[in-house]
Amino acid sequence: MNYKLIQDMFYAAPEFWVILGIVILFMISFFYSKILKLKRKKYFLNRDRERFVEMLYALKDGYFSFIYPDKRINDYRRGVRERCSRRLAVLLNLKNGVNSSFSDVLENFYKDDAKKIQKYLNLLRDEGVAFEDSFNLKGINSYITLAGMRINGYDGNVYCDVIWFRDISSETKKILSLEEEKSTDQNKLLQFETFINGLPYPAFLRNEKLDIVIKNKKYSELISSLGETADGNSGLSPQNIALLAQSTNKVQKYDINPVINGEQRHYCLVETPCYQGENLEKICTVGALIDTGELDALKRNLKLHQNIHLQVLSMLGTAFGVFDKDYRLSFYNEAFLQIWKLDQIYLDSKPTYANFLDVLREKRQLPEVPDFKGYKNEELQEFDKLIENKEDLMHLPDGRTLRRVRAPQPSGGLIFAFEDVSDRLATRRAYNLQQETLAQLLNNLPSAALIFGSNGHLKHYNKSYVEMWKADEDILKQGPLLPDIIDMQKSFFANTENWEQLRRFIVDKILSNAYETVRKDGLEIEARCASLPDDSVLIIYKKR
Repeated sequence: MNYKLIQDMFYAAPEFWVILGIVILFMISFFYSKILKLKRKKYFLNRDRERFVEMLYALKDGYFSFIYPDKRINDYRRGVRERCSRRLAVLLNLKNGVNSSFSDVLENFYKDDAKKIQKYLNLLRDEGVAFEDSFNLKGINSYITLAGMRINGYDGNVYCDVIWFRDISSETKKILSLEEEKSTDQNKLLQFETFINGLPYPAFLRNEKLDIVIKNKKYSELISSLGETADGNSGLSPQNIALLAQSTNKVQKYDINPVINGEQRHYCLVETPCYQGENLEKICTVGALIDTGELDALKRNLKLHQNIHLQVLSMLGTAFGVFDKDYRLSFYNEAFLQIWKLDQIYLDSKPTYANFLDVLREKRQLPEVPDFKGYKNEELQEFDKLIENKEDLMHLPDGRTLRRVRAPQPSGGLIFAFEDVSDRLATRRAYNLQQETLAQLLNNLPSAALIFGSNGHLKHYNKSYVEMWKADEDILKQGPLLPDIIDMQKSFFANTENWEQLRRFIVDKILSNAYETVRKDGLEIEARCASLPDDSVLIIYKKR
């Protein structure tokens, strides 16, 4: 290099070289600044790319994309790159992870579904047709939504085709659960409608504004004739009755008598307040129209029959008294007046049962009890507890014994019947004493004895008979007939081939008072028969 020449040139025009140096330094600074800006831009582009990639990874949806090269450089259908997202690999549990192919993805679907997805993909890649469909994963109860779309640039360049995979298992299960609940609710609603329409009387529901919102078929059939008009008894319309039930929050009942098809009908309108769901501020009412025509007729017939029965009771010799549901004496006959020896004016004043007991106690016409207050309370409780006839005996201080029968009456209260059984009990005691004396007398006889009643059944036997014939007392206590008694003696006879004939022979001989025999054990026995004054028959067995 000729340094001398360069040096001469510098000294010849130093200003030029200074300016050239400044220009070169400026150009170096300018390009260096540009390079720094490009590096900075590339850095932030890479950072943004990383952010978008991480954002894609963070999505709850997985994706599988087919990335195409720039068509200005190459055919976008050639050199296609497939990319499986990390989320999709986890979602489908792909064994190859993000390196999985789309064939690996299809293996997680049923065969028919995989074919359908492949057709969707072909249409997307060939013609750019977007799709969305849901499928069930193979082997597990999970549901996946697939959404395929094409992504293009501003210049029309095809960037990629992507299929998004979203797990909709929880949403699908929720929908299925809601559909099941809907089906259940519809069935319940149908059952409710069947129940309401199956009621044998008109029924309806009013909302908080007292408008009828639900009604059954019976009500629909009747309402055209009945209407919301006032009836002749209460002067209130059904809506006013519902308003009264709503304002008082109590059940309201009113009798209405509309004329339907030229015939007067009798109904009991019942309005029952109720809350609308859990809202305690909105009070609705449930209404019903109960046909009381037959009931009214039954009440009238019942009253008529009761009056007839009371007339019959008034003529009977048994003492009858009726205390109504308010515990007051509503009826008594002459025998009731005589048996208690009470003043008629007092009985006509309709005393309460409690006062009636107090008066009887003062006259010493009640059984003596240590706790009269407790006794009276028990008597009053029978008005609520008694559901069937109850009989007992009352032993009075004056020596009388009264048989008392208490029976509930349909309209409430009790019917009392009193009968003086003092003589009957005395006669029964005398009879029982006589029977005990006879039994003791028979047991003291040395001979075996049997007594048969007028009906032919055994009434009495003694211990001597049991010992002589080794008889079973359990059978004797059942009152067998004479042929049955002879059957019990069969084991004591030797010749029993024709037992029926022999038994008839023995019975005839005993009743003809000519029976003698020798038992198998050698004991000689004779039997004698005698009639007693009450048409009973006495048979005596003696040893010879």
